[in-house]
Amino acid sequence: MLPVMVSNRFLRQRPPAELPRIPAGTRVYAIGDIHGTLAPLRELLRLIQEHAAQHNSCTRNVVVYLGDYVDRGTDSRRVIDLLLGEPLPGFESVHLKGNHEESLLLFLADEQCGPQWLIYGGDATLYSYGVRPPPPTDLAGLKRARQEFSQKLPPTHLDFLRRLSLLHCEGDYVFVHAGVRPRVRLDRQNPEDLLWIREEFLQSDADFGKVIVHGHSISEAPTVRGNRIGIDTGAYASGRLTCLVLEETHRQFLAT
Repeated sequence: MLPVMVSNRFLRQRPPAELPRIPAGTRVYAIGDIHGTLAPLRELLRLIQEHAAQHNSCTRNVVVYLGDYVDRGTDSRRVIDLLLGEPLPGFESVHLKGNHEESLLLFLADEQCGPQWLIYGGDATLYSYGVRPPPPTDLAGLKRARQEFSQKLPPTHLDFLRRLSLLHCEGDYVFVHAGVRPRVRLDRQNPEDLLWIREEFLQSDADFGKVIVHGHSISEAPTVRGNRIGIDTGAYASGRLTCLVLEETHRQFLAT
């Protein structure tokens, strides 16, 4: 895979003594892994609107979704409908790709990629689009499901999935789905790592040059380290969908 190319102007490192900062006038709301959980998403978006209305000091509000909109929960289709059809008014929206969206797209291209996707929650996504998932070992059933899914997936949904970004920068923060590989420049990261990396990133105390905001790895509460902030709180199992709010040097969390 080709490395991710990001303009160097976004990747200047801050002096070590400075607190990480979002540019003045901007507030960022980063939302963790949704995984087909429509009710928590609606509630969290309501909380974000309320927060922005009560704290109207910023001229620019940005919502960054960290990926994994589909799989595991029962409402993958309706989650994408909501993201496409009801964006928060007055907010910029940034949609990042998760490994589950990547797996869905791979299945659409080749049913042989289906067994692993189904085992890790793709069966719930198929159900949400009205497609009966086959057993993961049923090759004929996988082919049938892929063809039926291709027909039932709205073109707007497919376009959304194909256009998802891998990485987003705001001030001293970088937003990705899974994390980054230590000791690799941010503008040279491998897309596979941004979508899938886990232990090498989670256990690293390296200075990545920016604070990495990520999902992908579930924790009961947000994980805050000097070099990263993890906000996947397992919404599909816990009902707890988490949002990190960043404004200048301040941080807080909203959650369902």
